Amino acid sequence: MIKHALLFAALVAAPLAAQTHPAEQVSQQRLKADVEKLVSFGTRHTLSSQTDPKRGIGAARAWGKAEFEKIGYHAIWHGQKGFNGVAILADGQVPVEVQRGLAGEPEDEHSRYLEADVFGIRVVCIYLPNGNPQPGPKFDYKLRWMERLRKRMAEITAEDVPAVVIGDYNVIPEDKDTFSVKAMASDALMQPESRDAYRRLLNDGWTDAIDTFNPQGGVWTFWDYQAGAWQRDHGIRIDHALLSPELADRLVAAGVDKEYRGREKASDHAPVWVQLRA
Repeated sequence: MIKHALLFAALVAAPLAAQTHPAEQVSQQRLKADVEKLVSFGTRHTLSSQTDPKRGIGAARAWGKAEFEKIGYHAIWHGQKGFNGVAILADGQVPVEVQRGLAGEPEDEHSRYLEADVFGIRVVCIYLPNGNPQPGPKFDYKLRWMERLRKRMAEITAEDVPAVVIGDYNVIPEDKDTFSVKAMASDALMQPESRDAYRRLLNDGWTDAIDTFNPQGGVWTFWDYQAGAWQRDHGIRIDHALLSPELADRLVAAGVDKEYRGREKASDHAPVWVQLRA
């Protein structure tokens, strides 16, 4: 099973047969709380997630790394102070890094992409740019980043390896993936250009695992901290797991662990997961 959850780090365990606003400073106390959440979650599940930009990538560093190792997880990460970060953690196996960052813009220093081989699967953890406000340079950067991602995913497809690209895509694919089309109409997450870029990934042969098991929609992965969004169930689906054709054939189940969003000091993202045959 693979999950994207809580801290935007990617935790991966063996397939079935062997068994989601930047802060300038991050307190050790908050980091410890974050590690404890993932450790608690990891002892009961196999995960893939992403590191909350509010809290930084520090949860996968130093003593945090040791905490994961206590429960058998090995970690690699790609982060930057106070802002973006992604990580991949594997249960009982050291992830073999393939690539960090995307080609195409040498000046782009954002830590948003990490790729590794784990248990014979190419695992890619991403934190796609938000793009707000739009129109503007941030939205333009988002669209360029998505095109760069598409090029890399095409290269992975050409390798004929089973692969999953999982994380916060910051895209609401269809109207069924938001609590209110009207409320999100001007947001970069739901602009036609964002949706078209996401749809091109699907047209290239990648499978949206969550949508496969929830074609009716109404499944959310994110609830804002503002305006009582969680209490009113005003959510959106922006965390996705896209599977290559080789891996889609092994898909058993996929879903969202919504209850984690209701925990004390929870992330505004809920864990998404896919379950695979060996």
